[in-house]
Amino acid sequence: MYKQIFRPWLFNMDPEEAHHLTLNSFKNAIKVPGMGPILRSMYAKDTPKLSKQMFGLHFKNPVGLAAGLDKDAFVGDAWKYMGFGFVELGTVTPKPQTGNPKKRLFRLPTDQALINRMGFNNEGVEAMAKRLSNMDKGDMIIGANIGKNKVTPNEEAVKDYEICFDRLHDLVDYFVVNVSSPNTPGLRSLQEREPLTRILLTLQEMNAGKSVQRPLLLKIAPDLNESQIDDIVAVAADAKLDGLIATNTTISRAGLQTPKEEVDHIGAGGLSGKPLTERAQEVTKMLAEKTDGSLPLVGVGGIMTPQDASERLDAGASLVQIYSGFIYQGPAFVKEILEHLETYS
Repeated sequence: MYKQIFRPWLFNMDPEEAHHLTLNSFKNAIKVPGMGPILRSMYAKDTPKLSKQMFGLHFKNPVGLAAGLDKDAFVGDAWKYMGFGFVELGTVTPKPQTGNPKKRLFRLPTDQALINRMGFNNEGVEAMAKRLSNMDKGDMIIGANIGKNKVTPNEEAVKDYEICFDRLHDLVDYFVVNVSSPNTPGLRSLQEREPLTRILLTLQEMNAGKSVQRPLLLKIAPDLNESQIDDIVAVAADAKLDGLIATNTTISRAGLQTPKEEVDHIGAGGLSGKPLTERAQEVTKMLAEKTDGSLPLVGVGGIMTPQDASERLDAGASLVQIYSGFIYQGPAFVKEILEHLETYS
C-alpha cells in the first residue's frame, strides 16, 4: 500500500514538507487509543534469535533507525511500535540552529537516492533532553548523535560535544560523535587524527567520571581513503571506542543515472541511498579486516533491500541502520528485513 498509494502522494510534495508530515503522523497516531498495538502488529516482529548483546546493551533486533530522520526526539514513544531494535536521534547541537537555507533536501527517484544539505538543523540539546525525559521507550535502545554548532570554531568544537554528552548522559543508552557530515563547513576536518583524538579522549574522560559509562561510537564518512581509515582505526583504539558507524553520506556523484544537469542544479550536499550501497559495504568490510573483527561495527548507507542488510552483516557489521531505505520502501521495511534475516540466519 505504501509504494502504490502513500509514496506517490508524498513524493509529489516538497521532500522536507513530506518529512515533517510523516513524523507528525507517527507522533499523532499513537495518541489514538489502541493505535500503538495496531502499529506494532503491522510493523514489528518478535525475533528472539536475532537479538544481540553489544557494548553492554541488549538489542532486541539488529535493525536501527539512522540519525537524521528524527533530529529532536520529536516522534517520541511512537518509534517503539515501528519494529526497530534501536533508534538514533539527532544530530543534536548545544544551541538550536536553523540549518542551511531551503531548499535543502532533494529526491533522485531514478537512483533511489536523496541529497541533503540540512546543516544540523535542530532545536538544541535542551529541547531533546526535555522530550527524552518524558519518553517511555520500552525495550528500545536510544542513541544520541551529537555534533557542533556551525558558529563554533573547530578549535573549540570539543566544548560542544562535551555539552551534549553531559546533558544527555542520563537519558540515552549510547552516544555517536558526528564529525563526518558534509553539510557543516569544516566539520570533516575534525576527522583528522589530532582533533578527533582530543574530542574522543575528552568525552571518555567525562564518561569515566560518571556512575554509569555510556558506549561511545564514532560515525565516519565514506569518502576517506585507506590511509585516513587507518588513522581512524588507530584513534578508535587509542580512545577505547566501543564501535564505529560506517558510513555517513557521500559527496561523490559517481555513477548516478539522474541527468548530470539535474544533479548539478541541486548542488552541494550529502548523497544517500542506493548509490552509496557499494562504497559503504567496502568501508565496512575494510574496517572489519583492519580490526580483525575486534571493534563492533554498525553498517549504514545504501541499505535499500533486505539483502543489503544481510550483506552488510556478512561484511562485518553487527548492527545495521536505515534511512533512505525507510523513505523509499516504507514503514514495513524493518519487518521485511527481519523476516529475511530470520530465514537467512
